[in-house]
Amino acid sequence: MFNRLREIMAGRNGFDRLSITFIVLAFVLYTLAFLSPVIAVIALGIAAYAIWRAFSKNLAKRREENYRFTRISGDTKDSFTQWKFRRQQKKQYRFITCPDCKSKLRLPRGKGKISITCPKCGLKFSGKT
Repeated sequence: MFNRLREIMAGRNGFDRLSITFIVLAFVLYTLAFLSPVIAVIALGIAAYAIWRAFSKNLAKRREENYRFTRISGDTKDSFTQWKFRRQQKKQYRFITCPDCKSKLRLPRGKGKISITCPKCGLKFSGKT
């Protein structure tokens, strides 16, 4: 059974991150299908597209689509992770942006007005913690 599946999938794209995201989206939409039959049709269309992508032999095109999706979703995931990290450390640290290179600096709270040197660009500026 597994050998047969392996033979079928040889030279094909398979389920990548974009296909799995489409399957999950289709599942969520299909659970909301009781609101409208149009939502069910859209969900089935998305699922069919995800399965078509998985069985596609045009690897270069599917790889490019997955790369673009990963680049966009990775930025979103990184910004959420950064927001969560800052929220957890908000009581102990103050986050300041360097006026020159725009890098984010983490400074301990409660030190008053201090002189700050950016580790990335070396700019010296003052800030309040």
